Amino acid sequence: ERTSRRVRLTSAGEAFLPAARECLEAADRARAEVAAAAGEIRGRLAVGAIPTVTAVDLPVALRDYRRRHPHVRITLTSAGSEALVERVRQGGVDVAFLGLPPRAEPKGVRSRRLGGGELVAVVPPDHPLAGQEAELRSLADESFIDFRAGAAGRAQSDEAFAAAGVRREVPFEVSSAELMVDLVRQGLGVGMLPAAYAPRFPDLRAIRLRDAPTRVEHLIWDNRPSPAAAAFLDLIGP
Repeated sequence: ERTSRRVRLTSAGEAFLPAARECLEAADRARAEVAAAAGEIRGRLAVGAIPTVTAVDLPVALRDYRRRHPHVRITLTSAGSEALVERVRQGGVDVAFLGLPPRAEPKGVRSRRLGGGELVAVVPPDHPLAGQEAELRSLADESFIDFRAGAAGRAQSDEAFAAAGVRREVPFEVSSAELMVDLVRQGLGVGMLPAAYAPRFPDLRAIRLRDAPTRVEHLIWDNRPSPAAAAFLDLIGP
């Protein structure tokens, strides 16, 4: 439908659009599979990742992949674990790196466990427990900065505090580790980060916890990976 100012789809056009996109994606996949059969990887690789990936050096992995497969268009998006699972299910992302509580498993996708690790409490250098070892109950009177309630990045801490019998206050909910760290720097609360990720912020101090929350990192992909995605899975390894 065209007017003097803009062009927009009619209702019939909008109804046809998803099928048209599927046709284009199928054509792209067919071209990529033909190229792969001839020994050349082409097409698209859409990677998703939580911001705090530690099990894999993602920038190095992407660099190595590009060197091996220069004809693949690589994109990277950062989001929470739940959103990434949904994007892989819908086909918007080919492979994704997640962080989940130990008993959680990604559903509706194929997955591989990459490893697990503990979280530490992150505080300014002048905090009384900075650099020490403690238990979760010693933080009962603290205010916390964490991800939104219900998010996988929050659930791992909530479960551990509940198991320790600690009811904690989380007045600051954030969507990124960077904002969490900025608020910790200002003395507004205690953050919870993976122990392998916390050293990226040398101006802060970690409190190692004897009953620490833990998380497991997963690599997920669609049930029918494209040649480009399959090559990336091979690069990451078993």
